[in-house]
Amino acid sequence: MDLSQLLKGEGFTVEYKKCSSSLSNSVFETVCSFSNRYGGHILLGVDDDATVIGVNEDSVSKIKKDFINTLNNPTKIRPSLFLNLEEIEYENKTILWVYVPVSSEVEYCDNRIYDRNGDADQDITKSTDLVANLFSRKSHTFYERQIFPYVTTDHLRLDLIPIVKRLALLKNEQHPWKDMDEMELFKSAGLYEDNFLTGQKGFNLAAVLLFGKDTVIQSCLSAYRTDAIFRDKNPDRYDDRLIVETNLIEAYDLLIQFIQKHTDDRFFLQDNISTSIRDSIAREVVTNMLVHREYASAFPAKIIITKEMLYTENWNRATTFGRLTPGKFTPYPKNPLIAKFFMQIGRADTLGSGVYNLYKFTKIYSNCEPTLEEGDVFKTTIPLIQKEQETINVLQNVPQNVLQNVPQNTELKDHIFELIKHNPKITRQNIAEILNINIKTVARKLKELPNVHYIGSAKNGHWEIF
Repeated sequence: MDLSQLLKGEGFTVEYKKCSSSLSNSVFETVCSFSNRYGGHILLGVDDDATVIGVNEDSVSKIKKDFINTLNNPTKIRPSLFLNLEEIEYENKTILWVYVPVSSEVEYCDNRIYDRNGDADQDITKSTDLVANLFSRKSHTFYERQIFPYVTTDHLRLDLIPIVKRLALLKNEQHPWKDMDEMELFKSAGLYEDNFLTGQKGFNLAAVLLFGKDTVIQSCLSAYRTDAIFRDKNPDRYDDRLIVETNLIEAYDLLIQFIQKHTDDRFFLQDNISTSIRDSIAREVVTNMLVHREYASAFPAKIIITKEMLYTENWNRATTFGRLTPGKFTPYPKNPLIAKFFMQIGRADTLGSGVYNLYKFTKIYSNCEPTLEEGDVFKTTIPLIQKEQETINVLQNVPQNVLQNVPQNTELKDHIFELIKHNPKITRQNIAEILNINIKTVARKLKELPNVHYIGSAKNGHWEIF
């Protein structure tokens, strides 16, 4: 993200909000309109003329919490969105930033529909033509929303419903799916819908891919398959192969098991419990392949494992081209319904977290960086051979709570303290990468820890706690 470009003025994809001490209702109208149009960036702590006024330090934590809670309040925003505000330091002031991706469904705020018109959020609820155009645009952009009117519950694997509910409840004991029947769950997840443009009503492709019987999936999407190959003694062909053509819920487990079968497991300690880094990598790789591929293409998705690397490729609806690195890409949902479903059952995190996690876990696993290339074919390469390490593993013995995504601001200094306590040789750059924050934020938070001091040179020094 280039902040200097975002501060050149508001437009179709950029909006400024003062919000120095609290959120305004217009923030969520903008979230709604961006979701319904091209997506966009919202900057809190910036005046309409691009003057940076900043967000009050003592209000940052509350604003971030209120933002998340409101987006998950169905009476305010529908369908729910999974977004987080991020802190940016600019000229000694704090800006809160969020990128709002395009949603595959029509988004509502206070039961009203907003669309982006220039630099304004336009209420189009009572405009029949504009609403019809919006539904048309959504249905043609995301292939997962194609409705199959003759698919009924008889064509779906209803035996997967208890499994899905159990996974959702493991993540959230009060998950709303807990007391829903089958059709209520399908509708809540956006898998059964009404198309107000065509009058069609029924299960969409996302429902078929997630819950369809194998024969139904092949009938609706004949090219769907994932080819997993292991090459060792026979590099020209393969030593083991798995062709997956079943629903995405079971496909996930089958592909994870295939990677586990043919790669070495390596562990590090979290709260004195051994945790598999290999499994963490496999989760991100498989989730990315199943959630973000372009199902409209007949291009078969592949996972290829050799002694040296784990390589994947799948067809992609590219929004950028070239290598993706943390902090230098804009997350874009390729199949938002499927992505949201995977997040609900704990098999995916917030949009864009996969890139950060793959970089973090691959460095631990092989002391190398992964390669993620976006284009018409999305390619991921994970080195499996460990590079010689002179260092210690910066995450060895770090408690599990320290390794989560960026916490609320009031807890950030405590997480940094825990990292230092468990590894006195950790660098500021290590801390920034682990917590997905910029190094300036690390420096600012270290000033709030007066009993922590760095002793020695930048290369050979260490932290001491007094």
